[in-house]
Amino acid sequence: MLFIWFFLFSYFSGTCTSLHSLAVNQSIRDGENETLVSAGGIIEVGFFSPGKSTRRYLGIWFKNVNPLTVVWVANRNAPLEKNSGVLKLDEKGILVILNHKNSTIWSSNISSKAGNNPIAHPLDSGNFVAKNGQQPGKDAILWQSFDYPGDTHTPGIKFGWNFQIGLERSLSSWKSVDDPAEGEYVAKMDLRGYPQVIVFKGSEIKVRVGPWNGLSLVGYPVEIPYCSQKFVLNEKEVYYEYNLLDSLDFSLFKLSPSGRSQRMYWRTQTNTRQVLTVEERDQCENYGFCGENSICNYDGSRATCECLRGYVPKSPDQWNMPIFQSGCVPGNKSDCKNSYSDGFLKYARMKLPDTSSSWFSKTMNLDECQKSCLKNCSCTAYANLDIRNGGSGCLLWFNNIVDMRCFSKSGQDVYIRVPASELDHGGPGNIKKKILGIAVGVTIFGLIITCVCILISKIPIARRLYRHFRQFQWRQEYLILRKEDMDLSTFELSTIAEATNNFSSRNKLGEGGFGPVYKGTLIDGQDVAIKRHSQMSDQGLGEFKNEVVLIAKLQHRNLVKLLGCCVQGGEKLLIYEYMSNKSLDYFIFDEARSKLLAWNQRFHIIGGIARGLLYLHQDSRLRIIHRDLKTSNILLDADMNPKISDFGLAQSFGCDQIQAKTRKVVGTCGYMPPEYAVHGHYSVKSDVFGFGVIVLEIVSGSKNRGFSDPKHSLNLLGHAWRLWTEDRPLELIDINLHERCIPFEVLRCIHVGLLCVQQKPGDRPDMSSVIPMLNGEKLLPQPKAPGFYTGKCTPESVSSSKTCKFLSQNEISQTIFEAR
Repeated sequence: MLFIWFFLFSYFSGTCTSLHSLAVNQSIRDGENETLVSAGGIIEVGFFSPGKSTRRYLGIWFKNVNPLTVVWVANRNAPLEKNSGVLKLDEKGILVILNHKNSTIWSSNISSKAGNNPIAHPLDSGNFVAKNGQQPGKDAILWQSFDYPGDTHTPGIKFGWNFQIGLERSLSSWKSVDDPAEGEYVAKMDLRGYPQVIVFKGSEIKVRVGPWNGLSLVGYPVEIPYCSQKFVLNEKEVYYEYNLLDSLDFSLFKLSPSGRSQRMYWRTQTNTRQVLTVEERDQCENYGFCGENSICNYDGSRATCECLRGYVPKSPDQWNMPIFQSGCVPGNKSDCKNSYSDGFLKYARMKLPDTSSSWFSKTMNLDECQKSCLKNCSCTAYANLDIRNGGSGCLLWFNNIVDMRCFSKSGQDVYIRVPASELDHGGPGNIKKKILGIAVGVTIFGLIITCVCILISKIPIARRLYRHFRQFQWRQEYLILRKEDMDLSTFELSTIAEATNNFSSRNKLGEGGFGPVYKGTLIDGQDVAIKRHSQMSDQGLGEFKNEVVLIAKLQHRNLVKLLGCCVQGGEKLLIYEYMSNKSLDYFIFDEARSKLLAWNQRFHIIGGIARGLLYLHQDSRLRIIHRDLKTSNILLDADMNPKISDFGLAQSFGCDQIQAKTRKVVGTCGYMPPEYAVHGHYSVKSDVFGFGVIVLEIVSGSKNRGFSDPKHSLNLLGHAWRLWTEDRPLELIDINLHERCIPFEVLRCIHVGLLCVQQKPGDRPDMSSVIPMLNGEKLLPQPKAPGFYTGKCTPESVSSSKTCKFLSQNEISQTIFEAR
C-alpha cells in the first residue's frame, strides 16, 4: 500500500498542471511545473531556462512547436537563480513575480484603470493580458505584453509610438542565445522627419530599414504573401503592424543577438517551425557605407559605390582604394540666384535616403513636390510618399543625403537635383551615343582605307602606308575602348608576350570562336588566361568591345573575371583570371575524368551556374543575355566553382525589354532554343533553355549534340523526355554516378532541366524560380514536351534544307546568315 501511495504521489507531482487563466487567488509556481495555456492550446506561459543556462525566467512560447520558440520574457533583466519563482495577480490587476525569499523581482506596469475582479490569461495571438474580468473588449485591458515587446515582433504588435500615453514599442535583442537580458541592438521607430525603422547598436545606427512607402518598408521591399501590412501615422500614434491572412499560418520576426533579423514561419497544424530567412547583411546594408551623396550597389559578392550625378568623391585617393565613407561633394554647386534653372535626374529602383532630415506632405502630387523643391535652394531631392496607384504625397530632402542603394527589381523612383550646367552636358546615355557615333565613323573610314590599301599593297610605299594606317586604326580603337570603360586595366603587348613565352604552343590551352587561348604568368607570379584574336575568326572588334564593355562591369563569384585587355600592334587580347580546372566539358564528357566528378560537385556546379545566370538576368545593373551558354563556356576554378565565360556574343537589355530579334543567329547547335534557331528571337528564356541542356548533360554525362538514342533516333532532350513520360527518369543518370548520387536530388535536377527546355519560352521558368526549385523550396509543375531536335540537329519545324552544316565540328560559336 505504501508503494502504491508513493507511486501515485510521484506521478502526480511530476505532471504539469495547466490553467487557462489566473485569478487573484491563484498563482503559477515554477517548482511544480504549472503553466497557463491559451484557449486554443497555441500559447503557453510559464517558467523556463534558455539554451544552456540554468537561470529561470517567466516567458511566453508556442506550445508544442519545435524547437522551443520563446516570444516574450518578463524578468529578462532579473533572472531567478532557483526553481522557486511564483507568478501572482494582485487585486489591482498587477502581475508580480516573487523569488524564493518572497521578494518581488518583476511587476507589470500599474494601470491607470481601476481593477475590478481582474483576471490574466494568454491569447492565441501570443499576447498575455490582465483585464477586468466582467468587462468585454479592449477597454477592459489593464495591461498587455504586446505593449512591451522583447526581441520578437509577432502579428498584431503595433511597432512604434502611442503619443497619448507616451508609450514606445520597440525591439531589443537578447545578449546571447542563453541570456535574454537586453542586448546591444535595438530596433525602433525613429520620429525625426518622416518616421522610419532603424536598428541601433547603442547610439550608433547600424541598419536603416527605412520608412513606409505604401506597400512595404523601403529597406526590405518584399511583399509577404501570407501577411497584410499596415502603417498608421496621425496625431495620436505612429506604428507599423502586420497580420496573418490565414488563421492556420503563423509568422514572426526576431532581432538576433548579432543584430540580424530572422523570419520564422509554420503551420499550426504541423507545429514544426521553419526559419524562412536569416538576413544576410551585405555591405550596402551598413548605414552610410558609401558616405553622403552616393549610391551603394551590391552585385552578390561585393559592394561598390558611385557618386550621384553632379557630385565627385570628397577624397579621390581613398575612393580609389576603395574606402568610400568620406562620400561625395557637389562638383558644380547650384547657384541659388538661378535655382529655377536647376533640373532633376530620376534614379529608379532606389532605397529612399535617410528621412531623419526630411519634410513630407500627404496631399501634394509629384509636380507640386518638384516645384516645392525648386523653391528651396537647400532641397536636394524629392520622391512620392506613397507609390500605390501611380504615386501620391511628397517627400523632400535637404542638403546632403545619405544611405541610398539600388535594388535589382524593387525600390522606387527618387529625383535628384542637379544644376543646369550638368543637364547641358547630357546624361550617360548621350555620352555613349557620341562614343558609338565616333566608333562607327572610325570603323567605316577604316574599312574604306583598308580596301584601298589592300589593292595597292604590292607597291612598297603603299605597304609602309598600310602598316602606319593599321597602327593608327588600332590606336583609335583602343582610345574608343578606354573611353567606354575607364576602370579596365591595360597591358603592354611586350608584357603579354613575355608572360606566354611569345605565345608558345606549349602555353596554348585551347581555341574558341574568338581565337586561341594561352596560359600566361605575369611578373608578379599571377597566372592568367589570355584570349588572342585570330585573323581567321568571324568575330572582330564588335565582339571584342562587347566582351570588354559588358564583362568589365559585371562582378559575381560565378562569372569569370576580366583583368584587362591589350590593343596594340594589330593585336586584340583579353586577359582573364586563370581557371586551373579548365572547362566543364573537359570533365563530364571524358570517360576517365567524369569519374572524378562526384554528384555533390555536379550539384554544386549546377547551383553556381544558376546563380550566375540570375545575376546576369536580374541582379546586375545591365540585363545581360549570354546567347552562347554551353559546357565549354563554364570554367572551373581550383575549388571546382563554376564561372560563366565568353561574353563576346552577349546582348544587354533595358530594364523593361523582354525580347529582341536578330538577323544573325549566333550560338552553338544543341544549346539554342527553337524560337532563336528558327526565327532569331532571343530573350532571357534563351539562356534558360541552354541552362536546361547543361543540367541534363551534367546528369547524364552525354552531349545533347551528337547523342542519338539507338531505338528512337532522339537527341539527349528527346531521350530524357521519353524516360520521363515512361516513369524511368533515373535511367538518364551517368553510369559513373549510379552508386554515389542522391536520387531525389538527381530527380529534381532532371525535372528542372526538362522545365527549362520546354518548347515555348513562356512555359520555361525564370532563373529566379529555378534556384528555389533546385533547392527544394518551391513546388515543380509538370514539364511539357521539350523543344528538342530530332535526328542530329534539325528542328522538327524547320525544313531539311536548314541544317547545322554551317557549324564547325569543334563546338566553336559561329554565325548563321539567313534571309528575312
